[in-house]
Amino acid sequence: MVLSTAVLETQFTESFKEKIAGEKDAGMRRLREEAFAVFTEKGFPSQKEEEWKYTNVAPVAKEAWKIAAMPAGFSSELDEDAVRLLQKFDLERNGFTALNLAFAEVAVIRIPKDTIIEEPISFSLKGESGNAYFPHTIVIAEAGSKATLVGVYDSGDNVFTNAAVQIVVEDNANLTHYRVQKDAQTSYHYGVTEVELGRGSVYNSTNINLGAEISRHDIDVKFNATGAEAWVDGLYMLNESQHHDTHSSIDHAVPNCVSHQTYKGVLNDHSHAVFNGKVFVRLDASGTDAYQQNKNLLLSNDARVDTKPQLEIFNDDVKCAHGATVGQLEDEELFYLLTRGLPENLARNLLTYGFAEEIINKIGVESIKNELDEIVLNRLGTEI
Repeated sequence: MVLSTAVLETQFTESFKEKIAGEKDAGMRRLREEAFAVFTEKGFPSQKEEEWKYTNVAPVAKEAWKIAAMPAGFSSELDEDAVRLLQKFDLERNGFTALNLAFAEVAVIRIPKDTIIEEPISFSLKGESGNAYFPHTIVIAEAGSKATLVGVYDSGDNVFTNAAVQIVVEDNANLTHYRVQKDAQTSYHYGVTEVELGRGSVYNSTNINLGAEISRHDIDVKFNATGAEAWVDGLYMLNESQHHDTHSSIDHAVPNCVSHQTYKGVLNDHSHAVFNGKVFVRLDASGTDAYQQNKNLLLSNDARVDTKPQLEIFNDDVKCAHGATVGQLEDEELFYLLTRGLPENLARNLLTYGFAEEIINKIGVESIKNELDEIVLNRLGTEI
């Protein structure tokens, strides 16, 4: 691992020299140099770190990646708000985040004040084999605005995607966010989403993770003012030897905010999932309503889940609950379908589809929902 990381850092060093040579903005140059220095110091995370003990990213470090540009039209001119947000980005979270900011191609999406955008705002990445991509998307939903954001990652074989999204939902704004990761199962994917919520704002996210050999998504939500709501839900569906890791952090630092989180996992073959969800209720956060649940369905005796929902509460005037389940299909439900004349394989697939469909049904963009239904049914080898 040490040798592989050293080789990779040397390759990235040469690529970084080319990147920084073309950076015209002095502020961005300083940010990139700081970020690359952090990466050089940290390297990629190892399983000796508590936050990564179940996820081995050594295979990512063994590849010799070519730094590739995002598709034409992705990058944006950076204004003061965008640069300020980039300065707040947690580049020291781990080596991936530092590397992202060092090479980031930044796109800025601004939803104007008191504006309702009916059509979804979409961005996607279809990476090519042997390439590494570093998209960094900034979304500012100004006060009173309402919009839907869709991000789709659909790369082919042997691609490394290191993606970051920073979101600010200002006072009384409403943002729905769908994140779909369906990279090829020979690729690697790391993503981080950082969200800040203003007074009376609403952030409603659905995170679908279906692809990549090794993938991880870190999502952090911070309440900056009272009366905000966050709905953070997700589905990971894995087979063969896929590995997916979700780490979430919901930070209630102010009073009277709501966060509800439901993640579901469907695992088959030798796949492995990790869920680590943290909800912080700070001393001044009275009136907090926080709910967190992780449910996992194992379709194979060789599939494995490590789940750890956590609550840290420092205020008595709150309503909080959390829980986790790991199990197989319910015998009673299966028996019910069998007595109605369904073949056992179809009955099992129907129950599995129903388990996953609760999360997919949250997606309000019909084309994406239909595509995800098709992917789930194909994995189950059935039609409905």
